[in-house]
Amino acid sequence: MKILFIGTGVMGKPMALHLAKNGVDVTCYNRTYEKALALKPAVKVVKELESAVGDKDLIFSIVGYPNDVRDIYERIIPLAKKGAILVDMTTSSPTLAKELYEKALKKELKMLDAPVTGGDLGAINATLSIMVGGDYEVYKEVLPYFKMMGKTITYMGAAGSGQNMKLANQIVIAGNLVGIAEGITFATNKNLNLEKFLKVITGGSANSWQAAVNGKKMIEKDYQPGFYIKHFLKDLRLALEEFKLQELPLLKNTEKILTTLKEASEEGTQAIIKYYLNSPTMP
Repeated sequence: MKILFIGTGVMGKPMALHLAKNGVDVTCYNRTYEKALALKPAVKVVKELESAVGDKDLIFSIVGYPNDVRDIYERIIPLAKKGAILVDMTTSSPTLAKELYEKALKKELKMLDAPVTGGDLGAINATLSIMVGGDYEVYKEVLPYFKMMGKTITYMGAAGSGQNMKLANQIVIAGNLVGIAEGITFATNKNLNLEKFLKVITGGSANSWQAAVNGKKMIEKDYQPGFYIKHFLKDLRLALEEFKLQELPLLKNTEKILTTLKEASEEGTQAIIKYYLNSPTMP
């Protein structure tokens, strides 16, 4: 099995390396060539995407935005060999996922949407949760490779279902982040010890991955990105675009908060606390 892996950023780099460590023949492409070079000699690296497509059996991608996804697959689909499997792991548009699935099918290609959650630590430790949309038989073909990169792999249904599940997941994370930030704001205002605050919430029913990891980072004012605010904001806007049956107040409010943090867009999602630090209620 020859694999092409597109996107070697914070998430893609460790994911591609996990495949290579499991003995898979992996070739990597990144828009910034120098970033891909950092993966050598574990993988092969190409400078031109088109040169690497034709002989690959399985192509993974994890890039930034839906426009990037569209651009990549409009280049790949005409060049991929018959029967090749295309797997986009970017958090992208469910509508776009369905569109690309149909385009791939017309070219006798197979396609899955398989976004991930778990952040940079999940990618590094191969403990990602992967949610998959597309044909079930194709999912079963790719499952052994998903297991090299993640711990919880869930087939969600037809094309676009993986992306819809990821957007639902992001809404839940939004609630977690806002709740933790507001809890810290309240605790700070009441002169509570923040280390003890964190011990309490992570030791009881308020516990979550966000509390344990990003709650700690909020308290320590560590804003290094495990997952960028700019990418999370993109996800929340996608959810708003996809769901217009009724208003989801938490989703809408979190999107508004993150929109105000333009200076923090290159920082991690835990930098949402800056919105509250800048509030007059903070001592």
